[in-house]
Amino acid sequence: MSVPFVSVVIPERNEEEKISFCLESLLGSDYPHDRFEVIVVDGMSEDRTVEIVKSFSQQHQNIKLLYNEKRITPVARNIGVKASVGEYVMFFDAHSIASFDYISKCVKHIQETDADNVGGVVKTLPVSGSILGRTIAAVLASRFGVGGSKFRTGVTSPEEVDTVPFGFYKRVVFDRIGLFNESLVRNQDIEFNLRLKRNGGKIILFPDINLVYFSRSSLRSFLKNNYENGFWVIFASRYSKQPFSLRHIIPLMFVLYLGLVILLLLLPIALTLVWVLPLLFYTVLDVLFSVEIVRKTACCKAFFVSAMIFPLLHISYGTGSLIASVKLLWAKVIRHGR
Repeated sequence: MSVPFVSVVIPERNEEEKISFCLESLLGSDYPHDRFEVIVVDGMSEDRTVEIVKSFSQQHQNIKLLYNEKRITPVARNIGVKASVGEYVMFFDAHSIASFDYISKCVKHIQETDADNVGGVVKTLPVSGSILGRTIAAVLASRFGVGGSKFRTGVTSPEEVDTVPFGFYKRVVFDRIGLFNESLVRNQDIEFNLRLKRNGGKIILFPDINLVYFSRSSLRSFLKNNYENGFWVIFASRYSKQPFSLRHIIPLMFVLYLGLVILLLLLPIALTLVWVLPLLFYTVLDVLFSVEIVRKTACCKAFFVSAMIFPLLHISYGTGSLIASVKLLWAKVIRHGR
């Protein structure tokens, strides 16, 4: 049986610190090198990323460099799909490292099942060895931190899910349901996968497909990333009929609850146990999971850092969702007022 050709698409911008590790991991694959191509779609980087990728492409014929003048991820994804020639299209992130058998495992599982998209479990590691960086990485792999995101928390057996990291698709999927929605600056992969499932597609997460993702290690970039994720999970409904899953909405509900409690504290109204109980319950969970972070990081100081990071994660994400909700509501009011 012939070995299928795979097209790997990497959307990126300003990734000089990580792109080499990403490309080297793909070149270290046990999959035949003449049976896959790597298409790096650069969003007009202002650092040395292009220079680094060009150096790789001069040494390896299966690495190609394309440009994305609009600089946003969905456009880069679509450029990569249109330029690809593979029977399968695999997306990857410049912040990630693939295991040596990542491509071969994806091919094996998608051929042996009726899946249209397969993916694996992410091991989140810090960019730096600082306490903050290690704690952020551990929080992003925690059930309390990311809820039911199974590709982060892990599975023990193959499981049908709503989305997987990056995605390994049959090429015919794009012929059947179209390309990525370029109006969605973020979460375009979530919308695409939901569209795929609405059209009868199947997405399966496999525990033996492994990759490493390097999380942000500064508090500012961590908060900014979570705010934007929270914003676009709601704002996406302006451009697409995207249903919300409960785990995406819980941070918004938490922020609304905190706002209400603060408002009641400012008013001459006595807070009853009913109002305080959810906050007490959250605090208990924060403490318990912070103890778990200490065990994972082998660092006692991580307790205090994670006790702060958990609420910051939820509040920044929820605040993004709140701002998006207000903008959508205001746009609807303006439309009806005309």
